[in-house]
Amino acid sequence: MKDHVMPVTKTEPPSIRSVEPRTTVQVTIKNTLILEGPIGTSIESFLIEAGKTDTTIPRDLLMGGIVDGRLRELAYPIMRDAVLDPVLLTSSDGGRIYRRSLVMLLATAVDELWPEIQVSVSYAIPEGGFYCQMLNRPQLSDDELKQLELQMRSIVNSDDPITKRIAGRDEAATLFAARNEDGKVRLLEQRTRSDLTLYDLRGREDYFYGYMLPSTRYLQTFRLIPTTGGFILQYPRKEHPTELPEIEGVGKLVQVFQQADGWLARLGVEDIGRLNQITRENRAQELILVAEALHEQLIAQIAGDIREQHEDHQVQLVLIAGPSSSGKTTFSKRLAIQLLAHGIQPFTVEMDMYFVDRERTPRDAKGDYDFEALQAINLPIFNRHLLQLMAGEETRLAHFDFIKGKSGEGITAQLKPNQIIIVEGIHGLNPGLVPDIPSEKVYRIYVSALTQLNTDIHNRVSTTDVRLLRRIVRDSQHRGYNAADTLRRWQSVRRGEKQNIFPYQENAHALFNSALVYELAALRPWAEPLLLQVEPGTPTHIEANRLLSFLRWVQPLSPAQQDMIPDTSLLREFIGGSILHEYLPGGIQRQV
Repeated sequence: MKDHVMPVTKTEPPSIRSVEPRTTVQVTIKNTLILEGPIGTSIESFLIEAGKTDTTIPRDLLMGGIVDGRLRELAYPIMRDAVLDPVLLTSSDGGRIYRRSLVMLLATAVDELWPEIQVSVSYAIPEGGFYCQMLNRPQLSDDELKQLELQMRSIVNSDDPITKRIAGRDEAATLFAARNEDGKVRLLEQRTRSDLTLYDLRGREDYFYGYMLPSTRYLQTFRLIPTTGGFILQYPRKEHPTELPEIEGVGKLVQVFQQADGWLARLGVEDIGRLNQITRENRAQELILVAEALHEQLIAQIAGDIREQHEDHQVQLVLIAGPSSSGKTTFSKRLAIQLLAHGIQPFTVEMDMYFVDRERTPRDAKGDYDFEALQAINLPIFNRHLLQLMAGEETRLAHFDFIKGKSGEGITAQLKPNQIIIVEGIHGLNPGLVPDIPSEKVYRIYVSALTQLNTDIHNRVSTTDVRLLRRIVRDSQHRGYNAADTLRRWQSVRRGEKQNIFPYQENAHALFNSALVYELAALRPWAEPLLLQVEPGTPTHIEANRLLSFLRWVQPLSPAQQDMIPDTSLLREFIGGSILHEYLPGGIQRQV
């Protein structure tokens, strides 16, 4: 049998011709609009043009762009065809670019009004603002603060450009040393690259750890507010990017800020650069032990205050609330141990056992069950059972079957004369949780990482980022989630915090600052490999890369130094090795 041979068809080659080199690039914006411009045209120019026909790209809210999956600043030149999405002030990345540029505006205005004077940007407040202080002079008077705000607005109205250049590391160190910015000099000791980017505004150069706006005209919305020991630089929140709400009731937070400053002064650690020196010189043990002792001291003070109010005013209910990864679980157990030391037996009631039946659960704007809504709790039964327990009555507590989504009856409990109830949950500071309980019977505690060791006087580390790193590590250690999973869920978690926790923090009788001065050095060895596994080109990779960028400024603790962290440390809740993980202090009950 002969093989079957197919006939060969002769094809003509495609038409090939020489053309002039392209002088333009095409940019696809939001997958709908294609614009063409000269090679090297900035993101800003393309997005401004797009905004003329697309009202969802307002010029005044432009902060940057995502080019082929990578975050870029508005001044970035497009050199080849690309896909471009706008980054607005309504996004987390946009908010960071705005705040960073606003701090540069503040530092420049201070330098122009009072040369040789330094301003420190310390901590953030939930309403949207940085707590700031003058470092080497008395704090500003009200008239001086008004003068400073007028100078900042003058610079904004001038539409002065913010430009950048690449400088050598040694050149930058010399610049910062001449300005007595020792924190930046110390930090550069950690940098492995020989150069870095300096930004310039009106002849004053500085280094900022992220992208900046191209000019001051974008910085229209801010306000300076006098407060105890300094002032607040208020900035817009992404939820309302053109508005500045009134800020009220930050007195308790200022006390925490001042307490944290006192702790840092006692420890001799001003910034991350100093922490790096201590870690490199193998002096971390004392720092870790003193930081942990300060935590224990504060927990003991809170327990002592509860004991006094228990004796004087018959406080019987302790409510503990705080955002995700604030360390509430470990704090609650350490508080219970301190109460036992005072002769008070704690009894825990689990708020999660009081969910309403699933079909009665409120729904959010997307139609999904909103388990974080206050109405997801069966408030009448919750309050009735608490009152019965506080009256010494035998009480059949509630139990929620998470598989069936049904509420039912749980264990029977009756408090002894000297017992006190502890409830932990996101609604603990909300007065609507226990409207039937007399206020004198309730003691509320807010737990969160309220402060953080900053990189230097102008570049702060967000406490939200530290909590996110804690959660990434904990989710990997204990819940089987990878970093991308945690990053995807984080914005939803943050929305719940802003709605259910932050508005009520000033209701707390005590604020526990769960931040530890050394924790970034402890978290880096755990978080860095997890973040490196996030797939490039994905939305979560942008966030992972940002976290990696600032973690690399931190000298990690060695394995031997990690072993120095006490097994009762709040940090052990996240990195593992806590002896409190399964520990239930005497008198604490758990429903099974």
